[in-house]
Order: sequence, then structure tokens, then C-alpha cells
Amino acid sequence: MKIYKGEVSTLPPDKSISHRAALIGAIAKGTTEISNFSAGFDNQSTLGVLQACGITVRQEKITKDNGTVVRNVVIHSNGLWSLTRPQSELMCGNSGSTMRMFAGILAAQPFESVLVGDSSLMKRPMHRVAEPLRLMGAEVTLSPKNTAPVVIKGSAELRPLRYELQVPSAQVKSLVAFAALHADGESCIVENLCSRNHTEVMLGLQVKKLSEDKKEIIVPGRTSVAAKPFHIPGDPSAACFIIALGLLSPGSEILLRDVCLNPTRTGYLTVLDEAGAEIQLENIRLAGGEKIGDILVRYSPSINPLRISDPALVANVIDEIPMLAVLSACATGEFELHNAAELRGKESDRISAVVNNMERLGFVCDEYADGFAITGQSNTVNGVVPIESYDDHRIAMSFAIADKVLPAELEISDSEVIGVSFPKFFEIIESLEH
Repeated sequence: MKIYKGEVSTLPPDKSISHRAALIGAIAKGTTEISNFSAGFDNQSTLGVLQACGITVRQEKITKDNGTVVRNVVIHSNGLWSLTRPQSELMCGNSGSTMRMFAGILAAQPFESVLVGDSSLMKRPMHRVAEPLRLMGAEVTLSPKNTAPVVIKGSAELRPLRYELQVPSAQVKSLVAFAALHADGESCIVENLCSRNHTEVMLGLQVKKLSEDKKEIIVPGRTSVAAKPFHIPGDPSAACFIIALGLLSPGSEILLRDVCLNPTRTGYLTVLDEAGAEIQLENIRLAGGEKIGDILVRYSPSINPLRISDPALVANVIDEIPMLAVLSACATGEFELHNAAELRGKESDRISAVVNNMERLGFVCDEYADGFAITGQSNTVNGVVPIESYDDHRIAMSFAIADKVLPAELEISDSEVIGVSFPKFFEIIESLEH
């Protein structure tokens, strides 16, 4: 087994913050400059739909002294109602973030638009997009299965609302906030379980804490959003895969630079720390209202099995669950998850995807409606094992890490889907090999 050592300063820029910076730029009055914007397919989809709606977007590549290529984006807008009617359907690719959050802005525009995506995105549920926008006065039509295409007849006269999220979702929270900025009056979003808070931080919205987990987000209507610069830190969800590689590979030590450490994004670090993983946070600081820092990870031979069931924790680690499951199974043979039914509506049904692939590797699994358990390995599989990515970048990356630490050789279908979020995934891993 190879040893992985070195420093990673080329993590993909954070997808979530990149999406939001671009969308805020589209409704902010003036020129929004975004440094270190994500080159991933999903974030490029967001820029594409903005351009299709008449927003001026300029993107440039800059090569740093260390050879790293970064993208800076400049967006110019005249404010809240600056979009124009698109000439064709708006292609969101594989990006549910683009489709869901941009719907909030389109709901306030006085024209009809149609959001579509690739074959995977067209199967994903969109009913939670439609509900609040209809309450505000927009006409939203979905397929008979409540999936895309999302047809929106927007209204420049949206009504304000008080909307309580039934399921924690940063995307739904964001689309409501974007729509509410255009509404004729103050809106309130009630969140019972915390989800990532980038939108309210980046927009400077007032947040009232009602209890340990419950909060209200106040969105003023028809208030001009001023353009300002954004810098995008490294994506903590991308960091999770490199961290898993370091924890599972004997003798390994990896330092990841300039990673977003927003508390609503780093629950998986707490889970791993409590399980006995050797992870240190260093050089912690604030940039643009976001906590960032460096993560040092060392091989950890004594990790305890991960068991995740608390709904608040599940909401915090939802994107990292496939990697956490594979990591725990590879390290201990065990993993358990409950209260995560939302995973079935991601880029793939991630519950079934993980279970099916783990069973191919000889692990014993029990699948539930809202999770699954891995209870050991019935046999050690050698030779070549086909792994199905289900066109899901996180499934592909999770099992690409497993390929580095298990005796079997894993052949992952459609591994190019990793470019959705982590274009240099294999390049970074190769650079760490010793």
C-alpha cells in the first residue's frame, strides 16, 4: 500500500460559496468580483444560466507562481430585476444547486423560464422548490413526478411570507431568501435544524436564534443589494476525500491549506475527531465572514466505527456521508446511519448506491428507508471489482479512495463525473503518492 504525504494547496474552491457568490452578483447593483471561483461543472452551469438570462459575466484564468490555475469571475448587474427572458431552456447540467437556488431569482422576474438538466438531475425531486414560490405568487409547474423541467412564470409582485422549513435544506432556504429579496415586504424563514449558512452570511441577513437549533432568518423585501468582492476558500466537502485517504493509509501525513471551516460544513471533522482520528486544525482565521484554516491529517489505525443518527448532525454531514461510510467500513468493517432519507434524492440514491457497491466488495449491509448499516465483511474480495458510480461524483470519489486502501482493484464506471466538483482529484492524489 502506498504512503501519501505532502501539502495540498489546490483543493477545488468551495462549490456552495461559488454558486451563491455568482447568484448574489446577478442581483447586486454594481460589479461583483469573485476570486478563486470553482472550475467544476456545477458552478460553470450557474454562470451559464446567468449569461443566458442576460447577466454580464466575465471569467479569466490566472496562473499563480506555483503553477496553480485559478479562475476569477466578474459579474455586472443593475440590481434585483436585471435578468432578461432567456431564448431557450436553461441548462443546469448535473447541478441541483443551480436549479433550485436560481429558481428563487427567476420567480421574481416578469417572464417565463424553463429549468432543465442532464438525465440525472431530471430525476431529482423539485416539489420543495415549487411550494414556497407558489405561496409567494409565482406559477411553478413540474413534471407529473414532481421533477424537472421546472417551468416558472415569474412575478415582479411577489408576496412576502413566513416559511418554516420542514426538512433542513440550505438550497431551499436560499431560494426562498433570493425570492424574498424581491418581495413587497419583510419575509421570515424559520429553520428548525441548522443547515449551511453561507447565503445569510454572504447577504448579511439578520438571524434570530430561537433555541439551540431553531432560528429565524429575516429577509427585507425590495432592498437593493450592493455589489462586493468575494473570495472562495477551499471546499471542505472535497477535503473529506483527501482526509479519508490520509487516515486510512499507513504512514501518511497530509496538510490541506486554506479550507473553509464554517461550522455548518465541518460536522464530519467533529465526527472523525470523536472517533479517534488524528486531525488538527491550524492557522484559523476569518475571510469574508467565513472561517478558514489548514487541516493536518495523519494515518489513524484506531478509529472507532462511525454511527450517525442525530438529525442535526445528519443535516451537517449530508454531503460527506458516502465517504464517511466507506472510510468507516474500510477502517473498522462497520458503519451505521439513520434519519438520512434525503440521501435518496441526491445526484443518485446514495443509500442504495453505497450499499450496492459495498456488497460487491464483500461487506454485509442492511438497507433502511432512511439509512443503512454495514456490519462486517463476509469475505475479502481480490481481483477486479466493477463499481457503479451512478453518475454521482461523490459515489465515484468515495470508492476511488477505497480503491487505494483495499486489496481489490476497483473499476469505477463513468469516473469522469468527478469533474463535476473536483477536476484535479486524481492529479492531487498522484502528487501525494510516495
